[in-house]
Amino acid sequence: MDFRLTEEQRMVQKTIRDFVNKELIPLEMDVLKNEREGRPGLSKEKLKELQLKAKKAGFWGINTPEEYGGANLDPITSAIITMEQYRTFVPFEFGGHANNILYACNEEQKQKYLVPVIEGDKVPCFALTEPSGGSDPQMNTTAVKDGDYYILNGEKVFITRGMEADFAIVFASTDKSKGRSGGVTAFLVDREMGFKSEPIQTMGGTWEPAQLIFDNVRVPKENIIGEEGKGFKYAMMFINHNRGWVIPARSVGAAERLLEMCIDYANTRVTFGKPIGTNQAIQWMIADSQTEIEAAKWIMFRAAWMADQEGSWNSDKNDSIKFRHQASMAKLYGTNMVNRVVDRAIQIHGGMGFTKEFPIERWYRNLRVWRVYEGSDEMLRRTIAKHLLDEQIKPSELMPSIKDSVVYQ
Repeated sequence: MDFRLTEEQRMVQKTIRDFVNKELIPLEMDVLKNEREGRPGLSKEKLKELQLKAKKAGFWGINTPEEYGGANLDPITSAIITMEQYRTFVPFEFGGHANNILYACNEEQKQKYLVPVIEGDKVPCFALTEPSGGSDPQMNTTAVKDGDYYILNGEKVFITRGMEADFAIVFASTDKSKGRSGGVTAFLVDREMGFKSEPIQTMGGTWEPAQLIFDNVRVPKENIIGEEGKGFKYAMMFINHNRGWVIPARSVGAAERLLEMCIDYANTRVTFGKPIGTNQAIQWMIADSQTEIEAAKWIMFRAAWMADQEGSWNSDKNDSIKFRHQASMAKLYGTNMVNRVVDRAIQIHGGMGFTKEFPIERWYRNLRVWRVYEGSDEMLRRTIAKHLLDEQIKPSELMPSIKDSVVYQ
């Protein structure tokens, strides 16, 4: 059992950290100022400039297959990059990538949707959640066949990038009698086809999801992803990818930066003639935070390792019970951990931590939603408990075999 990073992974980590320290962290105060004044933290022009700088350093299409000009990095290396990237709240993302569902498209669809997304010419959004259900999507959005078209009616809510998306990946019921396993179909729906979007205000402010409205929207049958009735597996392909190592890696990265801020402040803030870090109450918060960060990190890395072992993390095959179990634990523990760390960060910084002049309050507001989207705490606990109570997972299994996993049907 070897926990060391490879030489390549260490090099990647250093390169990304240098990029974050040099190019992103110096922008934090400008981002806060822009957001307070109602503007995007980063302009599109600035984002593009930063992406091109990252591209020159070799970071373009991190998860994108080589045939599309990407680096095709494995899940563990991708998690390392995400950790480093989220050491800052500057809303930067690397260019040259696409939603993993789009790789399930046929060749004609890939040319029309996947390639433009990779090249930055189109923006997609993932439309699953409805007013009637998030973690338990009821699929009240319907798609009724009408000749060579499907007529979509319904609403989707809390859709990230729903306001700016050029097209939506929409999940709709084509046969309610078959439920989610055989009655949900995934569609590629262009904005020109007629769906409308309305912004949803949140307490975070920087995450501005949208409500999507489909009122007799006509979608050609050639815009179905895969087969009719098989759409829910593509939804899980997207969700499990994020639960397994994307959101947990973000949590670890943000928590490590917050802890560094706490340590620095504890060593420099003096009360009653001595640094506050000499007080046991502060020491315990710092010690607990470091311990929990390390636990979250290795739960997350194991999920990434499991996905890598399956060799199918960019496809719908990474949905084994054992991977879903590990991904659920990674997301549950990681997001709760970072929320505890940011709460301690405000406590350690006192009144300064509560002001908008410091970035901690910004993190505090925005991190809270991580415990809700892509599977709430309660739904993840339900999944974990069900696997154990049904004896699909044994508590004593140290390293279960991926090959013995049962695939979701």
